[in-house]
Amino acid sequence: MRILVIGSGGREHALVRAFGAEDVHAAPGNPGIAARAETYPDTAPTPAGILALARKLSPDLVVIGPEAPLVAGAADALREAGIGCFGPSAAAAMIEGSKSFAKQVMAEAGIPTAASYTCGTEGEADEALAAFGPPYVVKDDALAAGKGVLVTTDLAAARAHAAACGTVVIEEFLDGPEVSLFAVTDGVTAVPLLPAQDFKRAGDGDQGPNTGGMGAYAPLPWARPDLAEQAMAEVIQPAVDAMRRRGTPYQGLLYAGLALTRAGLRVVEFNARFGDPETQVVLDRLSTALAPLLAAAAAGELAGAAPPEWRPGAAVVVVIAAEGYPADPVKGDEITGAERAGDNHAYLLHAGTTRDAKGALVTAGGRVLNAVGSGPDVASARARAYELAGTVALRGGWYRRDIAVRLA
Repeated sequence: MRILVIGSGGREHALVRAFGAEDVHAAPGNPGIAARAETYPDTAPTPAGILALARKLSPDLVVIGPEAPLVAGAADALREAGIGCFGPSAAAAMIEGSKSFAKQVMAEAGIPTAASYTCGTEGEADEALAAFGPPYVVKDDALAAGKGVLVTTDLAAARAHAAACGTVVIEEFLDGPEVSLFAVTDGVTAVPLLPAQDFKRAGDGDQGPNTGGMGAYAPLPWARPDLAEQAMAEVIQPAVDAMRRRGTPYQGLLYAGLALTRAGLRVVEFNARFGDPETQVVLDRLSTALAPLLAAAAAGELAGAAPPEWRPGAAVVVVIAAEGYPADPVKGDEITGAERAGDNHAYLLHAGTTRDAKGALVTAGGRVLNAVGSGPDVASARARAYELAGTVALRGGWYRRDIAVRLA
């Protein structure tokens, strides 16, 4: 099967790795992906640019990694051209593109979530903040690369974030641990992947600003064994059904961020694609082929597909970030120690990397590399991930030291 993967981050490197022996191409790709697939760094990440490359390559399946091309309509352009695509339409991708839209879908479907207000003015925001009180939860209504959410007890900071974003969703704070669940769906049938947990805050102890994610692990040994089944029944399938009733069937990967509160399961957010960095650990545990599952979803034939199976043990990923991330990451710094191939128990996935004019590997984004470790349990997987992360040299580079530490 010829597969075209769209994107250049650690999530896309994990997808390319999971596709294994398939004929894989990636646009724009990165230096790590280039070791496994043909890359097209000059491809514009727009519907027109993606469609032009797909017409040139004639892939059996296009897998769109990032959210922006999905919201812009890349999947629509491909399907209209008769090219198989794993990813929701622009209308369906609004479940991530607009927080208020997602809240409307959840209300229609009876999906449990936090009470909220959509606010377009400072006055409306002030009323909502007063109604809920601290901790304040303020979410940019639009795409914000995983950094549009502020959770704070500082009223002035909450007001400033709301003013900077424009339209925001302000909601009640949800207590309890958060987990991530991915589901593959063809618009009717939905199949869960392995639940995972990520770490959004920049600093140890969950301090500092929100990021796109600084690490993750899977599976969750502390979670109830029927967590995925419960989430599918209460969240994923109702959302898929609601989108189909709206006339915008959801076909692709549906991500649910879930809070396990004292009052029960609640949805924190939906995403329209594989989450990063949870994808890295979930796919590390996958023992069956990924391509047939995604192809079946793209073709509307998921009900007849073999369900995914999982390796025993656990995986942990530690994100190595550039100096200044998430506010203003430094680009162009040389990276050493990232060229080693690794093995199935410890390996590096490239995210924000490129090559300079001399061919040296340098930083090109905030989250630079993902150190993935696996083992018979979370503790051993964590030890391998951190041992590998420690071999990478990058001026100003840093990473959290407490990913999955409570399970070590």
